[in-house]
Amino acid sequence: MVQLLEACKTVLRANLTLFSSLAQRNFGRMVEQQADRTMELSEWEERWQENKIGFHQLEVNRMLQVNYDLVVNGRSGVRFFFPLCGKAVDMKWLADLGHSVVGVEISETAIKQFFQENNMTYSEEPVPSLPGARLFQNSEKNISLYQSDLFSFSSSVAGQFGAIWDRGSLVAINPKDRERYAALIISLMAADCRYLLDTLLYNPSLYKGPPFFVPDEQVHGLFGSSCNVELLQSVDALTDRQRAWGLDSLTENVHLITPKAPN
Repeated sequence: MVQLLEACKTVLRANLTLFSSLAQRNFGRMVEQQADRTMELSEWEERWQENKIGFHQLEVNRMLQVNYDLVVNGRSGVRFFFPLCGKAVDMKWLADLGHSVVGVEISETAIKQFFQENNMTYSEEPVPSLPGARLFQNSEKNISLYQSDLFSFSSSVAGQFGAIWDRGSLVAINPKDRERYAALIISLMAADCRYLLDTLLYNPSLYKGPPFFVPDEQVHGLFGSSCNVELLQSVDALTDRQRAWGLDSLTENVHLITPKAPN
C-alpha cells in the first residue's frame, strides 16, 4: 500500500511538472505573437495631439481605490511614482490625500493638459541631468512631471519611491523592452516600496496591442528574483471597446510587488 501511494505521488509530481512545462511553453508562444510589435515615441505623441487617447480614464481608477490601503500600508506623505503617467486623474487624487507624485511622460501635450484640466498653475524648467527633458511642477510642488523618455529617467534624477502605481505602463511599452523596464522599476523602489501593477490577459492572436498581453508568469519572471509578487485581484474587464478590437475575453490582474528583505 505504501509503495502504491509513493508511486501515485511520483506520477502526480511528473504530471504537475509536465503541466507546468506545457503552460510555460503555451504562454511563451502567446508572448511571442507580440514580441516584434513596436510603438515609436513619436507615435504616442501623435496620439495625444490627435486626441486618440481611449486609454485615458476620466475617473480615478477603481483598482487603485480598492487597493489604496494595501499600497499606503499605514504611511502618510508617501512618494508615488507614475511611469508613463499621461494625464491620469489618479495623480491629483493621491496628492489631495497628502501624498506627493512624480510622473514621467513623453508627451508635453499630456502633461500640460493635466495641469490645465485640474486648474493648477505650474512652472516649467529644464532638467540638467536629463538633456532635452523638462520638469513641470504645480505651485505646491507635490506633483512633479518629467517630460522625458522613461528609459532616460533614473533614481539619480528624483530618488527612490515608497509606492508605484503602474496602470497602462508595463502593458504599453514595447514587449522587447520589458526586462529593461523591470530593471528600471526595481532601481526606483525604496526598501519599503509597494508597487501596484495592473496587467491584462487576452488572446494576443486576436489583437496586436497596445495595450499588450502580459501573463502572470512573465510578471514573476521579471520581478520574482528580487521582489515578492502577490496577485491581489483578477476581474473580467471586457467592454465594447475591447470587443471592437476583436477580443472575446479580457482579464485585468492587479499585483502587489514588494522588495524582498536582504539576506
